[in-house]
Amino acid sequence: MRQARPPLLARLRWYWLFQLAGWSGIGLLTLQSLSFNGVSWAIAGTSFWGAASGLALSIAWRRRLRRQQLVGRHAEWWRIVPAVVTLGVLQTVLVALGYVVLQPFGNVRGVDWLPSALASWTGTFLVWTLLYLMAQSLRRANRLEAEALRLEILAKDAQLRALQAQVNPHFFFNSLNSMRALMYEDRDAAAHMIDQLASLMRHALQSGQHALVPLAAELEAVRAYLAIELIRFEERLRVTFDITDGLEALRVPPMAMQTLVENAVKYGVEAHGGGCDIRITVRRVRDGGVAMLHIDVANTGALRSASGSTCIGLRNARQRLQLLCGDSASLELHEQAGWVHATMQFPEQP
Repeated sequence: MRQARPPLLARLRWYWLFQLAGWSGIGLLTLQSLSFNGVSWAIAGTSFWGAASGLALSIAWRRRLRRQQLVGRHAEWWRIVPAVVTLGVLQTVLVALGYVVLQPFGNVRGVDWLPSALASWTGTFLVWTLLYLMAQSLRRANRLEAEALRLEILAKDAQLRALQAQVNPHFFFNSLNSMRALMYEDRDAAAHMIDQLASLMRHALQSGQHALVPLAAELEAVRAYLAIELIRFEERLRVTFDITDGLEALRVPPMAMQTLVENAVKYGVEAHGGGCDIRITVRRVRDGGVAMLHIDVANTGALRSASGSTCIGLRNARQRLQLLCGDSASLELHEQAGWVHATMQFPEQP
């Protein structure tokens, strides 16, 4: 598999581009200031001699900054400032050497130009150093931001895996309880339940490798689970599905709907000797122009405190839902007109 190339802007060598552009600009400005009586090869050579020497000194200065780690979270100005002054002196000497060798205006006489040249080149290297420090600070900030984002993603992934690792054993524990109760009533039915449970656990383990699974696969697992529970409860468990067409390919958190159905069976069917109706509804709704997947698992009965329950399933389902789908995702329990509704809603995940 070929690795994607980074964008063009990320591949450019920005340091060298700015270096060449900056010192070339200084050479052109020097040429313009010296060519008041016309341009000669000596004047052009002197102008770009200064630019070339400045470029060489700045490269050496950058290497020293990096090698001695003078640029960090807190710049060591007590070492940087004397070095900048030294660079200004060296550059002035090199530029003066160019005037002596090329003689654009004849023999060099006097030193009246020396203080202004020294101040000018020292200021140039001071500005260069400030710009370089600013660029390094921005680069360091971007790198730290990228690292923080990477760690946040890793932490989110670890949390999701930890929650998923709790969901599957929780489901398996509930299924074993159902199987144990059935073994005393109908051994053949218990054997059939074991086969169904093995198939269902295979789905749970496979789906656990993915953050999201197709709604069709989740519905298949729900139907398999309900088939197991129908063996145990028979006519006491009555289930109806209301699934809007065209939603089967949308993705949902694995075992999330399964958890809601388990909750409905536990606090609906098991709590009522006369049986319970469970209604599973999946449809698309609009919330502020955003397409949302609305999943409602309702059971007849009343909302009551789940004493003795760890509530691991619902708590983990809510946390996983928000981690995967953002703060707009929700999972709520409420009672309405003799039905207890577990309603899960989140933005569509194609």
